[in-house]
Amino acid sequence: MVAAVVLIRAERDHIASAARGVADIDGVAEVYSVSGEWDLIAVVRVPEWEQIAEVVTEHLAKVAGIERTTTLVAFRVFSKQDLSTAFDMFE
Repeated sequence: MVAAVVLIRAERDHIASAARGVADIDGVAEVYSVSGEWDLIAVVRVPEWEQIAEVVTEHLAKVAGIERTTTLVAFRVFSKQDLSTAFDMFE
């Protein structure tokens, strides 16, 4: 499984509808409404790297109300469970 985080800027009047549209895309695991420079953050989880491009460029980019995106591809995942073992190698 590979993951990406997509930062999304949406038109002010379309934030909620854009969030619903993004959440309906296959491969989008979660969508968060956030404060700051970006309006939404989408977490994409797909089986293969190539599918990230498909989700972002073929589906997400077509959602009405989205002005701009930045995609951050994850190389590694760390969770509370993973962190306890990740730093064991330094001891």
